[in-house]
Amino acid sequence: MNAISIDLETFSSIDLKKCGVYKYCESADFCILLFGYSVDGGEVNVVDLAMGENIPDEIIAALTDNTVTKWAYNANFERIALSRHLGLICGQYLDPTAWKCSQVWGAYLGLPLSLEKIGEVLGLEKQKLKEGSNLIDFFCKPCKPTRNNGGKTRNLPEHAPDKWEQFKDYNVRDVETEMLIQKKLEKFPVPEEIWEEYHLDQEINDRGIGLDLRLAQAAIELDSISHAALEEEVQKQTGILNPNSVSQLKAWLSENEYELETLGKKSVAAALISAPQEIRSVLELRLQLAKSSVKKYAAMENSVCGDMRIRGMFKFYGANRSGRFAGRNVQLQNLPQNHMPDLKTAREIVISKDKELLEMLYGDVPDTLSQLIRTAFVPQNGRKFIVADFSAIEARVLSWISDEEWRTEVFRNNGDIYCASASQMFGVPVEKHGQNAHLRQKGKIAELALGYGGSVGALKQMGALDMGLSEYELQPLVNAWRTANPNIVSFWWDVDKAVTATVREKKPSFTHGIKFTYESGFLFIVLPSGRRLAYVRPRITTNDYGRPSVSYEGIGKNKKWQRIDSYGPKFTENIIQAISRDILLFAMKNLRKFNITAHVHDEVIIEAPSEIQVQTICDIMGLTPPWAEGLLLRAEGYECEFYKKD
Repeated sequence: MNAISIDLETFSSIDLKKCGVYKYCESADFCILLFGYSVDGGEVNVVDLAMGENIPDEIIAALTDNTVTKWAYNANFERIALSRHLGLICGQYLDPTAWKCSQVWGAYLGLPLSLEKIGEVLGLEKQKLKEGSNLIDFFCKPCKPTRNNGGKTRNLPEHAPDKWEQFKDYNVRDVETEMLIQKKLEKFPVPEEIWEEYHLDQEINDRGIGLDLRLAQAAIELDSISHAALEEEVQKQTGILNPNSVSQLKAWLSENEYELETLGKKSVAAALISAPQEIRSVLELRLQLAKSSVKKYAAMENSVCGDMRIRGMFKFYGANRSGRFAGRNVQLQNLPQNHMPDLKTAREIVISKDKELLEMLYGDVPDTLSQLIRTAFVPQNGRKFIVADFSAIEARVLSWISDEEWRTEVFRNNGDIYCASASQMFGVPVEKHGQNAHLRQKGKIAELALGYGGSVGALKQMGALDMGLSEYELQPLVNAWRTANPNIVSFWWDVDKAVTATVREKKPSFTHGIKFTYESGFLFIVLPSGRRLAYVRPRITTNDYGRPSVSYEGIGKNKKWQRIDSYGPKFTENIIQAISRDILLFAMKNLRKFNITAHVHDEVIIEAPSEIQVQTICDIMGLTPPWAEGLLLRAEGYECEFYKKD
């Protein structure tokens, strides 16, 4: 036996979408209903555990044998579910080393993450049965007790024998579909280095990160009380029946001769500057009511495991354009910032549930709770957090690969890239707290918005007007940045030419150490690390501006599979973010022994014993990969008793 392909159907009263697989499998009523498997590509067998059948002994043995490869689609689910079935307790899971995921294989090639969608895109002969979702709802989730169903809370096989047989067919088909995907993609195998990264990702997901559940639950309670008080105050000031109703509040504003097209946060915040006092008071309440970030506490409470750790927060290759991670459950990637100087005091007040003191000291309760979200993550067992991140990683990579030497010199001297950029743009010295300091903000907004071909629209989207820049300043700012960075601008269009030539002529192209190839309906961009970015069915099309451009098939903004137009600067963004991702993974491999509990973009969070020093972590993280000679990296960090932004 060399390999097993596996698919499970399971039951749990816990909502998988809300809490993730680790908590789902902790439910007292969790069980595996069907175990579908194929050995070495042979016939698919289904073990009907719900009807008393047992998984064969040789298959059970193979699950713990690292010489046998276990395949599944979204293999993390099967591995954690089987860990529970085999009696492993919370925090103990089957070794991921011998597991491989066909979903990751598809993502590596730029394909959809859903089994149904990837089957459609690949045109598989046997595709996932569409009626499966109804069968899952029927057998895998609790049902509502009614008079008609005899008051039962769960549908068992004997309640619907015909449906149960269909469900077994569905289980067989899923295994067959997964094996067909592997057969279809075998020409483009996933490199072993990527599987090593996947196994590291699984280790981090299995380890999880500690949660202060007292803080999370107190925050939920205080937010509920605060929300009710805010609603009551809005009703008192306006007389409307539903303070959360956009239409009712807009109607009240109109009656009071104040019009707003939208009640979005930015629109309301802008209106506060000039609105009359009565209107401003209501709009301020509206902003507090609309604070949705505190819902993160509910996500924490839903997904925390019995040992007070949250697991499964990272989706490997979740962003398949660059290969970056995506967030799951609490979504660490979009936590609110914290700007309060006395986080520890605020945490203690929240835990004590003293709403009056919280209001007296901080005023805005929803905003205070929002700023404390990060601090709900805590180290355990007497350890501390070390948080370290790369300094200006994308700017460094872009400067290095485009040979924009003046920028690299700034990094070599540990300079401030925003000041240096402003100085280069405007031809005068710029110091953060010294001469021409007012220009640093323009340098910063230009750096953040313009590196990937952005223009006036990108500056506005980045908040240039909100930062005090005027409309007439924006185009000159774009021009100044591009003039100051001619090699970066040239790099955009060198990439554009290489991509276009490769797609048009079906021949390899090269620029700046990057290789572009066309193989069997895929455009591949080979990064300096050797990892490849994949674009499905590329071709030359006419874009919205009537110009020829390269387009490819992928998941668009509406989350549908569609044709996407692209061009040099956009491909550049993919390349730079992908290289930055490879650098992070290189650092994470080097830091593997230090108990990484989480990571966010270019940051790692380590649960460390007291003797480990911040500088040790930063020094390891700042090592340049052997494939990136000449790239200057720098990591900075700090230690803390709860997670926060320093």
